[in-house]
Amino acid sequence: MRANGRPRTTTSPAAVRNLGILAHVDAGKTTITERILFATGAIHKRGEVHHGTTVTDYDPQERDRGITIFAAAVSCTWDGHHVNLIDTPGHVDFSDEVERSLRVLDGAVAVFDAVAGVEPQSETVWRQADRHGVPRIAFVNKLDRAGADLDTAVASIRRRLGVVPLVVQLPIGREDDFVGVVDLVTMRALHWRAGSADFRSGGVPEPLREEAGRRRRLLEETVAELHAEALEEFCAESALSDATLARALRELTLRGDGVVVLCGSAYRNRGIEPLLDAVVAYLPAPADMPPVRGASDGAEEERAPDPAEPFAALAFKVTATTTGRLTYLRVYAGTLRKGATVLDAATGRTERVGRILRVQADRHEDREEAVAGDIVAVIGLKSARAGTTLCAPGAPLVLEPPTVAEPVVSVAVEARRNVDTGRLASALARLAEEDPSLVVRSDPETGQTVLSGLGELHLEVAAEKIRRGHGVEVVVGRPQVSYRETVVRGVTGLVHRHVKQDGGAGQFAHVVLDVEPLDEPVFEFRSTVVGGRVPQEYARAVEAGCRDALAEGPLGGYPVTGLRVTLTDGATHSKDSSEMAFRAAGRFGLREALRLSTVELLEPVVEVTVSVPEDGVGGVLGDLAARRGRVSGQTSEAGTAVVTAAVPLAELFGYASRLRGRTQGRGVFTTRPAGLAPVPASVAASVTGGLPAR
Repeated sequence: MRANGRPRTTTSPAAVRNLGILAHVDAGKTTITERILFATGAIHKRGEVHHGTTVTDYDPQERDRGITIFAAAVSCTWDGHHVNLIDTPGHVDFSDEVERSLRVLDGAVAVFDAVAGVEPQSETVWRQADRHGVPRIAFVNKLDRAGADLDTAVASIRRRLGVVPLVVQLPIGREDDFVGVVDLVTMRALHWRAGSADFRSGGVPEPLREEAGRRRRLLEETVAELHAEALEEFCAESALSDATLARALRELTLRGDGVVVLCGSAYRNRGIEPLLDAVVAYLPAPADMPPVRGASDGAEEERAPDPAEPFAALAFKVTATTTGRLTYLRVYAGTLRKGATVLDAATGRTERVGRILRVQADRHEDREEAVAGDIVAVIGLKSARAGTTLCAPGAPLVLEPPTVAEPVVSVAVEARRNVDTGRLASALARLAEEDPSLVVRSDPETGQTVLSGLGELHLEVAAEKIRRGHGVEVVVGRPQVSYRETVVRGVTGLVHRHVKQDGGAGQFAHVVLDVEPLDEPVFEFRSTVVGGRVPQEYARAVEAGCRDALAEGPLGGYPVTGLRVTLTDGATHSKDSSEMAFRAAGRFGLREALRLSTVELLEPVVEVTVSVPEDGVGGVLGDLAARRGRVSGQTSEAGTAVVTAAVPLAELFGYASRLRGRTQGRGVFTTRPAGLAPVPASVAASVTGGLPAR
């Protein structure tokens, strides 16, 4: 266990680890990141979240609020390996930062509180990592807290996440007396001295030998059940060698068949070095990953994580700093050199890379080149956005971009002084460029500028960033929920003819549409036209027109989702038909179909988890019911009740203050998105101005 000093200019992809730190808010992600940087020698003084002195929480708002808001990249070296690490936010409002980070990472460390176990946002980020196929190891943090218990936390991991935990450590001491761990793979004990980051390694203490032996046996049996080679050795020898066990743990981690679990206390600097060893031993290197797949001239193409391959990288974050516009890249293939010309695959434009930087949160170190497997920032790109593919001009490739969450809350914003209107527009454009989950639009009825995001805190942070970063005082309106409309019962065989003749070339398009509801909040389009009655290029134009029509529904002008449109027939004119005419036919035809369909209003719903003293649970349940909440679970432990309920997002504005008042400041709650749900008729009438569902 040792740090190897400063990183080399280039590192082999086999000796790189790209990982993220994932967890619920306040589980200790940033503290773990800080301790990793200290243990590896990247920093020489440990910062603290509560002092606002950590490396990754460098933004003034993060230090003021005591939470991570923006994903921050840092790097260090450990045992000859270069580690690129991204400290991700834990608050649900900033889950899009986690999504963009997971898109470019090879592995992750999931952090769990030893008292609380798996919390709501822990589960959310875990599912995000599942979607991206990111291998993970788990770190149960805060074992020094009162009530901390490794076995209880592991049981919640098994129950809530549905995975097989492979516990490789046994704590030495409980709660405030936690002083070290027994490594069950090597059967060695690690003790940390009080008030120091130093530790010593030795044999397993006599009082723990029997328990350590029992847990090692349980670990071997669990691994043998999941790993064929380990099973053969276990059957032949009735035990597993250390080498076989370590190799099997790595392979199970990479396959996602098991999750290695470690433990410690980041605040007291206990368990960080074994965690780094586990990162190197069990998480994949870029060289272990399959070739990246992308589209090239309409065909799928693969590129291996090899510096000799044609260059291909994905931009996953853009920020504006005093040194210029930083574009964060994950290099998947090839080599990028300072001054090189790269192709923006989305726009077809070429741009020159001015500088390549190794990022240490808000500090940067110049590099001459970046190779496959690297995560770096570059200066000089003007048009690249999050999700843009950059590649060699002679070998174009388009990689799949990260998904962007749909906004659920909106506020009207305006400059306090008229002279700042132009600066506000510029600031909003910059915000939307840096954070794709923020959407800026102009309300056609009121003329107001509307900013939409993923939650109240998300929008508060954006408004404060405008004030602090751009020096513009803004007035922010009340939050408004982003409703949706959906089809409950559609129509079949709707005929729409678009005919326009006003001199010169006319417009003619004839379409027949079927509209049907879908269970998922998505839009699907398909064409079943046969015999060439509607050429393929016109069918694509009809789809584009239908997407135009989805922007405003017939109830309240909200976006429409959850439907399938099928083009079943149509006709063309030899001279007057065009893509423009069929696009108009699709737009007006679907609008007419929606007016004839049965449509209902949808609202975003969140799962709320409220923790309160048992004597306050009655008031909390009554308040949730008044907010149209549906309680789905209630548990009680050690005098604390935990209530889980599905509540419309519109009913949660101001809930934090209400909960504090009802529980004398002792109640806390967390939320996570739970999809969309129909709005009751009585509520829908007020939202749509009296229009009922049709």
